[in-house]
Amino acid sequence: MRTLLVLGGARSGKSRHAQTRAEAEAGALVYVATAQPFDDEMAERIARHRADRGPRWRTIEAPLDLATTIMAETRPDAVLLIDCLTLWASNLIFAERDVDEATAALVGAIGATRGPLILVSNEVGLGIVPDNALARRFRDVAGTINQAVAAAVDEAVFLAAGLPIRLKP
Repeated sequence: MRTLLVLGGARSGKSRHAQTRAEAEAGALVYVATAQPFDDEMAERIARHRADRGPRWRTIEAPLDLATTIMAETRPDAVLLIDCLTLWASNLIFAERDVDEATAALVGAIGATRGPLILVSNEVGLGIVPDNALARRFRDVAGTINQAVAAAVDEAVFLAAGLPIRLKP
């Protein structure tokens, strides 16, 4: 494995699948977290995810600068697991960052990675059209990021009910 995108809906098993794939690799494990604990529920989620990972994992908080983090942390003897691109999309929108520029930087970092890289993202385009402008923008941004990342990675899988469906190659 060199670069892998794991897509799926909420509670589809994508994070578990990505973690299992990462732990199957030799070497160090680096978890790149994009979540920010803005409320108690999210803080509990973050704590639960952290507890699910064993002592072999090192966690880096990177809510905005994924490309910089990838370039700083990638190496042949470590697996980077980024979870998740959808929260990163939200972070970019709320921080009023240039999403196209950030996505291009991410794609460049994926292409330059020196070791295994796994990226997790929600597929948000399978449901109904959101009823407000912000939600529609989020859906569009997340979909555009997913398309760019899927084109850049070597492998992509879609998780449904915990089952991986190979998308690429």
